[in-house]
Amino acid sequence: MTPAQVETMFARLAAANPAPRTELEYRDPFTLLIAVLLSAQATDVGVNKATRRLFAAAPTPEAMLALGEEGVREHIKTIGLFRNKAKNVIALCRILVDEHGGQVPRDRAALERLPGVGRKTANVVLNEAFGEPTIAVDTHVFRVANRTGLAPGRTPQEVERRLVEVVPARYLKGAHHWLILHGRYVCKAKKPECGRCVIRDVCAFEGKTA
Repeated sequence: MTPAQVETMFARLAAANPAPRTELEYRDPFTLLIAVLLSAQATDVGVNKATRRLFAAAPTPEAMLALGEEGVREHIKTIGLFRNKAKNVIALCRILVDEHGGQVPRDRAALERLPGVGRKTANVVLNEAFGEPTIAVDTHVFRVANRTGLAPGRTPQEVERRLVEVVPARYLKGAHHWLILHGRYVCKAKKPECGRCVIRDVCAFEGKTA
């Protein structure tokens, strides 16, 4: 994809959705961090249903520790891998309280040291909570980046590196949200809806549908 095509792509995505954001429900950096952690191998809709009750009961790391691992499990048992996620939530909260004054660190290395937090989760928190121009590469972003020819890569980290290189700076803050939403609702894995795609003419996908 040429620089002009990349500009066209993001200009159109931005025009269609000027203020993109995560579909996970959260109140602050802490609840965002927990929601993103819980979203692994789960839908945003399912996570939101669980976290509404969880965050009402435990809106802070201290309250989450008071709730305990068993209490967290009870609130998130409808989510996949809930036992391991509850364990990570409690371990994460203990580190936040003991090492960060109960605050979510605005630092990639510190975030990635938290239990259950990888590069993708750290990127989402840095972008959504702190306004950093990071790009989180999930399955949707990986697919769209490869399928369109925007940033081909064999691994999420390779795609992330290429996206940071090719996406114009003014679009970096919203880039991963635009790509996620586009992949979730239009450029779907099995049945892409190319007929209503705003970037159809700049997309390199050879299997475009009518």
